[in-house]
Amino acid sequence: MPEADLLETLGFIVPLPAPFQQRVNEEVIIENFGRKHLLLRPGEIARRLYFIRSGFLRAFFIDENGKECTTWFMGKGDLMISVYSFFTQKPAFEYIEVLQECKLQSLSWNQLNAYYADFPQGNLLGRIVTQKYYIMSEERAIFLRTQTPSLRYELLIAQHPDIEQKTSQNNIASYLGISRETLSRIRRKKLQLFRQTQNDQNPGAILSPKN
Repeated sequence: MPEADLLETLGFIVPLPAPFQQRVNEEVIIENFGRKHLLLRPGEIARRLYFIRSGFLRAFFIDENGKECTTWFMGKGDLMISVYSFFTQKPAFEYIEVLQECKLQSLSWNQLNAYYADFPQGNLLGRIVTQKYYIMSEERAIFLRTQTPSLRYELLIAQHPDIEQKTSQNNIASYLGISRETLSRIRRKKLQLFRQTQNDQNPGAILSPKN
């Protein structure tokens, strides 16, 4: 499966002039990270914006009871940053963890601000990225406040169909804002419904073959 590319993805948002593309190609860093690597810890300042060429990551924080609370899952073709820390250059409150071995492209905060100053497209891209994360934050707040646990699970699976092969049930439950036990019940009901649907569509499949 081909990897995603930062410039190609940005080019779908706004046409990029050749000097802009050349500068990004000269300055972007490509790195590989293994599973469980932490790109960011609380108290550190997010200095780089990451683009996921391949792999799967999450952002999470630890609440007052010592429980991990997953806030984001991001995969191929996504930008991964600690929004507050990166744009304010203040210490982060969250972790960014690699869940599947990944290849990342990254640019620094200073480089991004230089693009804002030197290219009109840089300003536009920065505004679009900021708006995207603001909208995602609003959608997540609405998601947790208004949707049932079962519907939250369905929406997550629709967004990341193979997420159960990429991360643990504990991480999924924490993202959905439910307990591991509740998630198990939801998954069990979904499996039962799927099997019942299969049986209804193929009634002969449950009959014993004649000798």
